[in-house]
Amino acid sequence: MYKTLTKRALMTVGGLTAGLLAAAIASPVAPAAGASSSGCAPSSADAVVAWNDTASAALGTDAALPAPVMAVGMAYVQAAVYNAVEGIERSHPLYRWHTHAPPCASTAAAVAAAARGVLLHYFPVSSPRVGAAYADALASIPDGAAKDDGVAYGERAANHLLTQRAGDGWLGTTIFDLPPAPGTWRPTPPLLMPYLAPWLGTMTPFVLRNAGQFRPSGPPRLTSATYTRDFREVADLGSATSTTRTAEQTEIALFFAGNLTSQLQGAYRDHVVRHGLDGADAAQYFAIANLAAADAVMAAWDAKLHFGFWRPVTAIRLGDTDGNPGTQADPTWTPLIVTPPFPDYLSGHTTVIGSVTAALTGLEGTQSIDLNLSSTVTGTTRHYATANTLRQEGIGARIWGGIHFRTADETGDRVGRQIGAAIVDRICDCRG
Repeated sequence: MYKTLTKRALMTVGGLTAGLLAAAIASPVAPAAGASSSGCAPSSADAVVAWNDTASAALGTDAALPAPVMAVGMAYVQAAVYNAVEGIERSHPLYRWHTHAPPCASTAAAVAAAARGVLLHYFPVSSPRVGAAYADALASIPDGAAKDDGVAYGERAANHLLTQRAGDGWLGTTIFDLPPAPGTWRPTPPLLMPYLAPWLGTMTPFVLRNAGQFRPSGPPRLTSATYTRDFREVADLGSATSTTRTAEQTEIALFFAGNLTSQLQGAYRDHVVRHGLDGADAAQYFAIANLAAADAVMAAWDAKLHFGFWRPVTAIRLGDTDGNPGTQADPTWTPLIVTPPFPDYLSGHTTVIGSVTAALTGLEGTQSIDLNLSSTVTGTTRHYATANTLRQEGIGARIWGGIHFRTADETGDRVGRQIGAAIVDRICDCRG
């Protein structure tokens, strides 16, 4: 499957194109089996996988980033790693770059240098972990011109990414200033934390034109039948003391209560290894998945910032203020899982899953995603054979956990799928 898709990508002008990804590059000729288009032996995926693991730990553990912020951080790393690999392997056109490496430079050295450069710039707290991983990586590569050229090119890939993303809004100052009112978000119990990273909604995306490119119409009116349905459903199934939520629904809600970005990275690594991808295809897989997730986060946060819709815990406790005779207030209502500190609409969780699954199925040309996700909350692993299964469980999880209305989940899924499809169309013409 991957060899066929890689050949298709190599034979089209669209692979990583549309002015985003070195649109001026002519379509390369597909290499002979077992060789890269550079004429050098293709690399294994070992370095790409190892540095995804290092980056995931650096962001999720050392920097302790929440999932939405971590998604953007991983996209930084994987975009630089992608260029570091493809500039040597020349199996896929570059991401917004035109500079290739000297012939047969060490891909492993380039990957290490690119990942190290990005991680130390954005996340200096990870320096001990990254420094140790970098030293180990270089020690395993024979000294010589190939190693030196790989390090130099990887550093150039990192610096190019940093220059390209300078001023993109990372850690910017964005204020959510809608006053409290029926339907409007405000800090939620028990911690009453302020809005997390509102600047995500004003960032410059990696692939989309802007974060609001696929912004949907707003959440349902508080007096509508849709809102009444959503309210009653989450009040019943999402309560910490629900007697109607099934054991499986509870398991799924808790399964997805941890850091989704970390869960996905582990699933990607497992997939790449089990499917035997080479270095070039592994770098493409990680890059497309993480760019899709990052742009999905920005789109979801754009909607959250724009609409500022309240969370179920607020809505249910203040159900007598919404003007809807079909809802009832329950001042002590508590969700199964703690509500994250940002608005309901859109669900970032389902927007990311929708985008990632659409991007990966577009890349692979099949609805089979074959992902094994693990949860640190439940200590279990769940296998997802198809995109639809993962998407539907993601939608249900947030309702059964009591933290999202169905409309926020389903609209997020729809918008996410639009984003993922657009990313595949613009940076990987895999459907040719």
